[in-house]
Amino acid sequence: MTVRDRTPRIVIFDSGVGSLSIGAEIHALLPSLDLLYVMDRGGFPYGLWQEQALVEHICQKVHEVLRAQSADMLVMACNSASTAVLPALREQLSIPVVGVVPAIKPAAAHSRSRVIGLLATPGTVARPYTAKLIADFAPDCCVIPVGSAELAPAVEALFWHGDDAPQVWRGIAEQFHCHPRAAEMDTVVLACTHFPLVKDQLARQLPKLAWIDSGQAIARRVQQLLLDQGWQPTPVPGRQFLRLLGAREPSEVLSQRLGERGIVLSGH
Repeated sequence: MTVRDRTPRIVIFDSGVGSLSIGAEIHALLPSLDLLYVMDRGGFPYGLWQEQALVEHICQKVHEVLRAQSADMLVMACNSASTAVLPALREQLSIPVVGVVPAIKPAAAHSRSRVIGLLATPGTVARPYTAKLIADFAPDCCVIPVGSAELAPAVEALFWHGDDAPQVWRGIAEQFHCHPRAAEMDTVVLACTHFPLVKDQLARQLPKLAWIDSGQAIARRVQQLLLDQGWQPTPVPGRQFLRLLGAREPSEVLSQRLGERGIVLSGH
């Protein structure tokens, strides 16, 4: 049976709640899909792993998930992991694998001042792949990089425990303001899937900026891959499930946030 004949199931894989930002865009564009959000709590945060160890860890966990739950597509919803692990996953899996990369290209297209902020994990800021994206798609732009090791954990704490971290949001703004061309910056790339979840908090610290992430582009890519396989959307709404790795169950705070999104805990 192909995706022509049934509801496709998409696995959205991340070390934490970053999968929610990508899944929200996929669900908004393609509400008839079944989505399985996988949070690899035991691996969080991916940005601090050595590359080869990360590849081995994620491949093992992905195979573990797919043995328990068949899927039609895998979305690796993490910038830090995507550039490292996508080649191995695509070699090992028979289903399409979609990765997330920093949205440098749309940010450069949007910016009028040609001064762009890049907010990412330290690993993503340092990767040669990111430098190549800038060289290819924003060669005439001044890109101000801020590599934060604190922001993704702060987002996790907010979604799991309700812990607000105004000092972290302020700290991001202060790091951008240290750059001599910060006043010219008109666009910021959110190059970690956790970061769109606190876009409002960041925007209060850095107002009047455009905040650009990869979520909508990923949703369109998923749509195109399914259409290429002959899938046609239906009016029947899809289901959304969560599977936790390295944790038994979501906290009360996270359960409430999941419920607001129509996501239920998977039995697998």
